Amino acid sequence: MSIALIVVIIAVIFITRSIKVVPQQNAWVVERLGKYHATLAPGLNFLVPFIDRVAYKHGLKEIPLDVPSQVCITRDNTQLQVDGVLYFQVTDPMRASYGASNYIVAITQLAQTTLRSVIGKLELDKTFEERDMINAQVVAAIDEAALNWGVKVLRYEIKDLTPPAEILRSMQAQITAEREKRAVIATSEGKRQEEINLAEGQKQAAIAKSEGEKQAAINNAQGQAAAITEVANATAVALTRVGTAIRQPGGGEAVQLKVAELAVNAYSKLAQESTTTLVVPSSMTEVATLISSAMKMVQAQQRNEG
Repeated sequence: MSIALIVVIIAVIFITRSIKVVPQQNAWVVERLGKYHATLAPGLNFLVPFIDRVAYKHGLKEIPLDVPSQVCITRDNTQLQVDGVLYFQVTDPMRASYGASNYIVAITQLAQTTLRSVIGKLELDKTFEERDMINAQVVAAIDEAALNWGVKVLRYEIKDLTPPAEILRSMQAQITAEREKRAVIATSEGKRQEEINLAEGQKQAAIAKSEGEKQAAINNAQGQAAAITEVANATAVALTRVGTAIRQPGGGEAVQLKVAELAVNAYSKLAQESTTTLVVPSSMTEVATLISSAMKMVQAQQRNEG
């Protein structure tokens, strides 16, 4: 009974040492008699008991690695406290096992030295503007060296850039001054635009006023011309009618009567308005002579028209 139990125990040991189940996204490195033999893929694998052994186990997932904070000196001799995070992935389990004693420490140290070198070539202001360039250069430098370690560096990201307190205060003062400058410029631009708008409005108002005055003058001139034309037309019609009336029977006597009436009215009005002595004709013969002269002018006009 004891022998059978021993056989069962030995069989269990053989089975457990010979059968290996590798999880997904993992790779196990197998050594045979102390020498690299194979890399086990995910799934069921078989080993030779007591001859083969799993020496290293690697995860193939992307791994984030915090890079410790360090002091970097910029090109203009300003100290910066910089920390970041590195993302890498094991791509060759055999090299990751034998390429470096500790590839994580190697990657971390290389990331720090490369970061100091890249920032040392930049001025302080550029370090805040060129983060993408810094990240890319760090990745390129680490990835080239990490090939021998069986590791692929995917990306590097700067988490924080912290200058000294004095630099922070001066930067804040500079930012405040720049904002005040932009505010003053914006205010002056607003005032300038306001003055331009007011001047443009005054110009348009003056143009509109002058146009109105011009149109009013044109309208007045046209009205006066129309009035003069109407008066002339009325006078012409009146004269035509007078001339027609004179040519009618008894028209001459009517003209003599009208002229005499006008003459008497004129003398009467002059006598009423004048404050001096009025000399009238001594004989009505002079009045008749005046009427006779007027009639001769009318008759001469009629002959000219005939």
